[in-house]
Amino acid sequence: MSTLGSDVKGQLSLYNAAYLGTHGEIILDEAISFTRNSLVSALADLKPPLTTQVSLDLETPLCRRIRRLLARDYISIYQEDATRDDAILELAKLDFNLLQSLHREELKNLTKWWNDLVSSKNLSFARDRLVECYFWILGIYFEPYYSRARVITTKVIALVSILDDIYDVYSTLEESQRLTEAIQMWDAKVVHQLPEYMKDYYLKLMHTFKEFEDLLASNEKYRITYLKEGMKDLSEAYFEESKWRDQHYVPTLKEHLHVSLISSAYPMLECASFVGMGEIATKEAFEWITSFPKIVQASAIIGRIMNDITSHELEQTREHVASTVQCYMKEYGTDVHVACKKLQGLVDDAWKEINEECLNPTAFSIALLERIFNYSRITENTYKYIDGYTNSSTKTKEYISLLLVHPIPL
Repeated sequence: MSTLGSDVKGQLSLYNAAYLGTHGEIILDEAISFTRNSLVSALADLKPPLTTQVSLDLETPLCRRIRRLLARDYISIYQEDATRDDAILELAKLDFNLLQSLHREELKNLTKWWNDLVSSKNLSFARDRLVECYFWILGIYFEPYYSRARVITTKVIALVSILDDIYDVYSTLEESQRLTEAIQMWDAKVVHQLPEYMKDYYLKLMHTFKEFEDLLASNEKYRITYLKEGMKDLSEAYFEESKWRDQHYVPTLKEHLHVSLISSAYPMLECASFVGMGEIATKEAFEWITSFPKIVQASAIIGRIMNDITSHELEQTREHVASTVQCYMKEYGTDVHVACKKLQGLVDDAWKEINEECLNPTAFSIALLERIFNYSRITENTYKYIDGYTNSSTKTKEYISLLLVHPIPL
C-alpha cells in the first residue's frame, strides 16, 4: 500500500473497494484504516472536483451511498472536470430531471392517498412522514420501470410508520393487545373490538392491501399473503416490546434482537419491496425472503442497531422499551460509549455478511438482492449521526430537496 504514495485517486479507489470486504479479509480492514488516514491528511491540499469527491466518500464509502443521491452528486463533480464530455453531461442532466418529474408525480398522487388516510384527528399523534417514506423507497429503487413497486412499498412503509407510533407512543397495553389480535385475524368484522381512534387505521390498512391485490396480475396475487404475514409478525413484535416497556424489563441482547430485528420492520419491508416487481419476484423468492435468510438478518441488524445508537438517549426521556444500547450496558456492565462501540462492531460485521451474500452465487437475481442491500444504504445515510427519520428537518431535508424539489440547472 505504501507504493500508492501521493496517488490520491488510487488511494480513493482502494478505500472504496475495501468496503466490499467479507469476514476474514483482514488486509482490507487495514486498507480502510491506511487509506482513510492518508486521504484525510491530503484533503486540505486537493483541488475541486477531487476535494468534493474525496470528502463525500470519506463521509460514506461509495458502495454504501444511495444510488440516486450518488448520481446527483457525481453530475456536479463531473461538471467541474476539465476532461468532461459536454454532450454526456447534458444528457445526464436531462435524464435526471425527466426521472425527477416522474418521481414528483408519484409523490403527488401518494400525498392524496396519505391525506385521506390521516384526515381523521384520531391519528394526530402520528408522525407526518409521507415525503420521508417516499424518499426512503426512492433509495430502494428509482428506475422508471419500478414505479408500481415504488408506490406499493411507499404505502406500506407509511402504514408501518403509523403502526409504530400507535404501539410506541400512544396506545395503552390493553389497546395494543386488541390491535395485535385484530391484525392477526385480518377481518373487518372485528373492528368494533378496537378503540375508536384505531378503527379508521385498521380498516384503511385492510383496504390498502386489497388495493395492492387489485393492482397485481392474477398470477401475482399470492404475494399479498406473504405481505399480510409480514404485517402480522411485525404487530406481534411491536406488542412484545410494549409489554417489555410497561414491565420495565431489560432483556439480554440476544433476547432483544430476537424480537427487535422483526420490529425494525426491515424483514417486512424487504418482502414488501418484492410485491410490485416483475417476473423475477417468483414464489420461490417470496419463500426465501420470508424465511429470514442471512442477508435479511444482516440488514435488520444494521437497521436496528444504527437506529438505537442515534436515538436511545431521546427515547429514554419518556416511557420507552429498552434499546440494544441499554441491554448491552446492563448485560455486560459497561458505559454507553463502550456499548455503542461494541454494537457498531456488530453493524460492521453485518455489512460484511451482506457483501458475502451478494458476492456468492445465488438462485435469485441480483436485482432482488439489491433491494435488500439498498435498505442498508438508506440506513447508513439516515442514522449515521442522528435519527434522520424522526428529525427529518436536518440532512434528510437536504437530500429530499436534491432529489425531489430542485431540478439540475441545464
